Amino acid sequence: MNVPSRVITLVNVAHFIDHYAMLIFAAAVLVMGPAMGKTYTELLPYATPGFMAFGAGSLVTGWLGDRWSRRHMMVIFFYGIGLSMMAVGLVQTPLQLGAALFSVGLFASIYHPVGTAMIVSYADKLGSAMGINGVFGNFGVASSALITGVLGQFLGWRWAFIIPGLVTVAAGVVFMREVAHEDRSGFKQAAAQARVAKSDMWRVILALLVTVVAISTVFNAITVALPKLFAERLSDMTDSPALLGIIAACVYVFGAATQYNIGKLIDKHSLKAVSVPLSLVLAPFLYFAASQSNISLIVVAIGIIIGLFGQITVNEAIVGKYTSEEWRSRAYAVRYFVGFTAAGASVGLVAWLYEQGGFIMMLHAFAALSALVIVAALILPRELPPAKAPLA
Repeated sequence: MNVPSRVITLVNVAHFIDHYAMLIFAAAVLVMGPAMGKTYTELLPYATPGFMAFGAGSLVTGWLGDRWSRRHMMVIFFYGIGLSMMAVGLVQTPLQLGAALFSVGLFASIYHPVGTAMIVSYADKLGSAMGINGVFGNFGVASSALITGVLGQFLGWRWAFIIPGLVTVAAGVVFMREVAHEDRSGFKQAAAQARVAKSDMWRVILALLVTVVAISTVFNAITVALPKLFAERLSDMTDSPALLGIIAACVYVFGAATQYNIGKLIDKHSLKAVSVPLSLVLAPFLYFAASQSNISLIVVAIGIIIGLFGQITVNEAIVGKYTSEEWRSRAYAVRYFVGFTAAGASVGLVAWLYEQGGFIMMLHAFAALSALVIVAALILPRELPPAKAPLA
């Protein structure tokens, strides 16, 4: 019999690893380019296949999680992504790099549809559990920039992939020993936790799709571009990759705090009540970031991260609250397929926008896209009391 707290903790660790692994390249590419004879804009698109696999793979992994075993899929996740990271550290050519990053993305696609569904299944308070889970993912993003910067500066970029790969395989050994194949029958989470009127379900689906496409695109673009943005716009303060990583990590800490607090609010209020004011944050900060540098840029970047990570927590909760246990992995799979496929396309978009008009054009474009999040929040219907709500 699995202990819920132990399962949730280990799945949270997997969330940390998932985001950490996917963003090592975004920080390492700054020093990999000269070693491979490529510029930043030439080398960055080699990450695109991995991000596309991150989204597309979720359809299959979510189905396997529901139909086969979420526990077994997570074991494959730990070993697969760990070995893939080590493979990136051993590549010799750009083509090998693209193939190894594709492998990282493919195994990383397991976590969100499978791991998130496990969190929902074992959690007592959905909002708080999703918030804490989001904190782990956020620290994965932050730590990736920080640790990659330090390892890249002092040991070389290859060790920035190899060392995390070894640690991930070790974490897989622990997970395999501590978590048994689950029997999910009889869980109190088996039913959806909230209901809306059946006639309003189209509004839930539309709002989720619009938000997922917009937030996933902007989130991936910003997390990929932030190391380069800081390297350019904070050049008067420092040119040290390690210090730039520390600054980025400190910015991401605000995202972690936001996710935790948004999770608490979701337990107390409806998703619409939380989502509407939160949706107003992102677009203005992205717009103003285009003209900022040094300290003012760091402050505005904090606002961007708060808006992004807070909205991600809301998106996770929408699926968790409105879908039943037997469909949850597949529902998350569709959500992440749409989101990560859009996110994958954003890598090439970042390179193209940067080449066309630098960060000014890029940030203004993503600010315009973020305005759709406001529309989606307004579309969300109100939740009905469970006793009065018809089954949707």
